Amino acid sequence: MAGKIRILIADDHRLFRQGLRHVFETCEQIEVVGEAETGRQAVMVARRLRPDVVLMDINMPDLDGVQATHLISEINPACRVIILTMYRRDQYVFEAIKAGARGYLLKDIDEHQLIEAIFAVQRGEALVDPSLAARLLDEFRRISSQANTASSQEALSEGEMQVLRLVAQGADNKTVAEQLNLSERTVANRLSEIYRKLHVNSRTQAALVALRKGWAKLEEDPPKK
Repeated sequence: MAGKIRILIADDHRLFRQGLRHVFETCEQIEVVGEAETGRQAVMVARRLRPDVVLMDINMPDLDGVQATHLISEINPACRVIILTMYRRDQYVFEAIKAGARGYLLKDIDEHQLIEAIFAVQRGEALVDPSLAARLLDEFRRISSQANTASSQEALSEGEMQVLRLVAQGADNKTVAEQLNLSERTVANRLSEIYRKLHVNSRTQAALVALRKGWAKLEEDPPKK
């Protein structure tokens, strides 16, 4: 492996950040180049230092880990974000992956497994904690099943498909409105129709349907505002 993997640790608990620094001191192939204690600080530090990998907590002040992950991935698509958290909630996993995270791991992971995970995402692999992977696959299957049912009932209009494709790429309502020259109210109304027709109740679920059906591709660099 050429050069060290440059790591940014983003967590609001100083003791946890110090513990991770101590772990990485034993690995010659990893260098901690910075720390952040809020989501907004994580974005700013990542913009300045351009680390290879960011270890990101979910529950962060200012911006949560999902929002910070989205912004970091937008600023530097080559940066790999690993969510490292105590939360097992499925919705966090789906939102984090949608935001661009390459891994979602729990804080009770063994230190050697964490180091191997960092090597893996640096190679371009994606990792989800084994205890969450099965539920993630179940969600994909459920969304796929709902999409198949929905497609036999009501097809999306071209305008709704345009909105859905941008949402699947990570665009918020304001960005969608700007991209399509629509009002934000119109975008919100089209999203409501999309949810109804696809039998889903969130943008993440709608995006998963679009990706699974091949209606949209999750680009490395989401649409810019």
